[in-house]
Amino acid sequence: MLEYNGENKHLARQNRKNPTDAEKLFWSKVRRKQIKGYQFYRQKPIGGYIVDFYCPSAKLVVEIDGGGHFTPEMEIADNKRSFYLKNVGLEVLRFNNTEVMTNIDGVVERLYTILP
Repeated sequence: MLEYNGENKHLARQNRKNPTDAEKLFWSKVRRKQIKGYQFYRQKPIGGYIVDFYCPSAKLVVEIDGGGHFTPEMEIADNKRSFYLKNVGLEVLRFNNTEVMTNIDGVVERLYTILP
């Protein structure tokens, strides 16, 4: 069972209420088990982190990164987060906002190829 930090629950709820445009678009494609019947959750606390999207049955985390993720400091933080998630047995996929907004079909196709 994955570690859960209850302190992140409130922040995760706030994040669900204020998604980015890219998160809204991605969610419209994966919600209600639209991709191979897999259930995804938004803004899920895992350990000390809140992941953008989580599919427990596939042990898959999907992160959608905005422009702030491309600074040296955020790249270090993202690498640390990915390292933690991989160490607890999760696969991490990262897409940037532009990729989601301009090529959502390609993003969805990538999920189809990764999910068993």
